[in-house]
Amino acid sequence: MQSTVDGFSYGLVTPLVAYLMACLGGALGLRCTARAVLVTRSWRPGWLALGSAAIGSGIWTMHFVAMMGFTIDHTPIRYDWLMTFASLAVAIVMVGVGIFIVGYRGARGTALFTGGTVTGLGIASMHYLGMAGMNLDGQLTYNTFTVAASVVIAMAAATAALWSAGQVRGFLWSVGAALIMGLAVTGMHYTGMAALEVHLTGTAEPPVGGSPAEMLAPMLIGPLAFLLLAGVVVVFDPLMVMGRPAVAPVERKPGVPAHTEVPRTIRHPAHHPARRTRRPLAHRGSRTPQNR
Repeated sequence: MQSTVDGFSYGLVTPLVAYLMACLGGALGLRCTARAVLVTRSWRPGWLALGSAAIGSGIWTMHFVAMMGFTIDHTPIRYDWLMTFASLAVAIVMVGVGIFIVGYRGARGTALFTGGTVTGLGIASMHYLGMAGMNLDGQLTYNTFTVAASVVIAMAAATAALWSAGQVRGFLWSVGAALIMGLAVTGMHYTGMAALEVHLTGTAEPPVGGSPAEMLAPMLIGPLAFLLLAGVVVVFDPLMVMGRPAVAPVERKPGVPAHTEVPRTIRHPAHHPARRTRRPLAHRGSRTPQNR
């Protein structure tokens, strides 16, 4: 028996809150990615790892906030803890791979395409793995074309967000990139939910796992606390506290000769007597009148 599903049980509250969570995680993560481009190699992995965890936590929180408004007629929904937190790990790892590619290779060309593709696939993998963690009295099926469209949306928007973050052109660019990243996550989520169909089986066995109420505390308090901590780190840059930010050195790339620094030598000009061009006495005019 096919059951009716409702993804907006609380109206627009859950979609808006979910979008804001995705934007918050995206803003912090992309800001960390932008700063990683400007620091030395020793600081870069830390910034990129923090950005990956921020984006992963943001999209994971967005997914389950949106799922708070998801209901299915005639059956309760439970969540498997292991599968749910596995989706968080997959999101952080795959988003991290994409961010590290862009962070070290630059937000252009093949590196941008590869990083955006991996990041988008990470968003999609988190979504469908989180959906697989649902336990209910039925079976989930998906429309293949709509699922493919949701993955394409995630990859395209993630690529655009990484490109915007790689420009490092100030606060407005970071805000725009965060809005695009939030659009990638929410657009992918609701497109994927539109592809869902639920077929109830009618078995008497109750589903196992944690209820949505039981998952509320770790789902909201934990990631929100981490995002708050990440926000503090971004606002109070450790490099700014210790001194002026270090500038990333020129990196050697294949086919490009390394620029070696030549020590400057200060040359003092030799002291020569002032040379004044004087006309011969014969041609100089006399100031005294001459008798002719």
